[in-house]
Amino acid sequence: MTLQGKVALVTGSTSGIGLGVARALAVEGADLMMNGFGDVDEIEKIRTGLAKEFSVRVLYDPADLMKPDQVAGIVKKTQDELGSLDILVNNAGIQFVSPIEDFPEAKWDAILALNLSAVFHAMKAATPGMKAKKWGRIINIASAHGLVASPNKVAYVAAKHGVIGATKVAGLELANDGVTVNAICPGWVLTPLVEQQLEDRARKNGTDVATETTELLREKQPMLKFTSPESIGAFVVFLCSDAAQTITGAALSIDGGWVAQ
Repeated sequence: MTLQGKVALVTGSTSGIGLGVARALAVEGADLMMNGFGDVDEIEKIRTGLAKEFSVRVLYDPADLMKPDQVAGIVKKTQDELGSLDILVNNAGIQFVSPIEDFPEAKWDAILALNLSAVFHAMKAATPGMKAKKWGRIINIASAHGLVASPNKVAYVAAKHGVIGATKVAGLELANDGVTVNAICPGWVLTPLVEQQLEDRARKNGTDVATETTELLREKQPMLKFTSPESIGAFVVFLCSDAAQTITGAALSIDGGWVAQ
């Protein structure tokens, strides 16, 4: 397939899952609006590298997605500077772990703002243009925690459950407008952040990364194997294809059997 002529906005795309998704879309010829935090020079290196390697237009905007006006702003900037917005991937997110009785209110508000409210604001801003063109793909990166719960993650679990609910509503509303809306629900994904966690665990426990990898995965997943950002990127590309044109309103697991238990 090809996505040449399509324009994608991928939030949280300067590292991890988002970068894997951005790269997969660029491989297929889509122009990109990237977004996320990090070292300015490193982000520019990533941006120019993708543009050169795949001969696509790649822009970057550091919008703070906790602020609704900036969410609407990055959607408009994508449309104005790249000419369209055909594919929206809501990926940006944060996490905090604590029992409910100790959970800081500010952390609850921040996680809900970025992990859930930003998804709503982006879909609201992007939908009119997609409907007008009678083609669009909205892909929300949820989580296995959008389908099941774990202790000490009340805000994250609530937000990801909310993302799946919002995905279903949008899928129903846009079912006959040429726009599909789906949620991808990953289990453990091998990102730079997780790699660092594994190294820290190995150092703390006097073991090695391989041992800690098995122990970490065994806590939740029957399949003792990480999903890669590249695999999630390939999943996104499939959902943008004609083969997936009747898949909408779905919560699609890529989790090594996590929620099958």
